[in-house]
Amino acid sequence: MRNVLLAAGVYNVLWGAFAVLFPAAIFDWLGMPQPNYPQFWQCIGMIVGVYGLGYAIAAFDPARHWPIVLVGFLGKVFGPLGMVQALWTGQLPWGFALNCVTNDLIWWVPFALILKHAWEVYQGEDGAVSLPDEATLLEEAQTTSGGSLAELSNRQAVLLVLLRHSGCTFCREALADLAVRRAEIEAKGARIALVHMGTAESFAGFAASYGMGDVAAVSDPERRLYRGLGLRRGRLGQLFGWSVWWRGAKSFFAGHHPGALEGDGTQMPGVFLIREGRVVRRFVHGNAAERPDYVSLSQLPT
Repeated sequence: MRNVLLAAGVYNVLWGAFAVLFPAAIFDWLGMPQPNYPQFWQCIGMIVGVYGLGYAIAAFDPARHWPIVLVGFLGKVFGPLGMVQALWTGQLPWGFALNCVTNDLIWWVPFALILKHAWEVYQGEDGAVSLPDEATLLEEAQTTSGGSLAELSNRQAVLLVLLRHSGCTFCREALADLAVRRAEIEAKGARIALVHMGTAESFAGFAASYGMGDVAAVSDPERRLYRGLGLRRGRLGQLFGWSVWWRGAKSFFAGHHPGALEGDGTQMPGVFLIREGRVVRRFVHGNAAERPDYVSLSQLPT
C-alpha cells in the first residue's frame, strides 16, 4: 500500500508539473485545437499535482489517512465517466482517453484494496480495547429511570434493545415495533430498556415521539455495552447489502424516514433478555435490517 501511494504521488506530481509547464504539448501530439485559455489546463495540472502530495502523505499510514485515498478514488471513478460521455458525443478524440488509463483506471483496484484494508482496521478497533465482563457492564450502566440495568433486572426481566443511531430508518422502525408490542412484552413479565449512542436529552424527545418516553434508557456514546455484549461494527454487506436496501425502502415507505446521524453509523444492533444481572437470551442481528420478534425474545427460558 505504501509503495502504491508513493507511486501515485510521484506520478501525479510529474503529470501535474508537465501540464503546468507545457500546457500545449498534449494537444499538439493529438492534433487537437489549442484551448483558448491554457490556464484552465494548467489549473488541472496543479490540482493533479496537489493530489500527489496527498497520496505521499497517506503512504505513511494508509489506514489512518483513508479519506485522502477515498477522495482520490472517487475522482478516478467519476473522471472516466465524464470521459466516456465526451468520447460518445465526439467532443474529444479517442487518443485523449489515454489520460484516463494512466491517471485513473490503473489505480482503481489498488486504491479499492487500500480502502478495504482501512475498513477492516476500523472494524478491528472494537477488539483492541479490553472491557469488563457482561455482569460488570450491566452494573455500571445507569438508566434514566434510576438505578443500573442490573438493578432493574433484579426486580423483573429486562428486554434490553441496543439500537443503531437514531437517524437510522431501522432504529425508528424498531421503536415503532416496540411501541406496538409493548403490552405483549410486559405481559410476559419483562420491561423494556433502550440503549443508544446519543445524548440523554435528544434521545428522550426521540423516544417520546414514539410513545416510549417513559422507558428506561442508557446513553452509551463510547459503545461499551455494545462491545461488551458482543455487538460489533457491521461489515459492508451487513450495512449496505441488497437485502438491507430492499428492507430500507419498505421501511421508508412505511413512514420510518431517516434522520440526522447521532452515534456510530456502522454499529450493529442487538436484543438481550436480562434477568438478575445476567443475559439469559440474546439476538444478534445478521444485518442492519433484520427485524426481531420482540415478544418471543421477552419470554424467559424454562
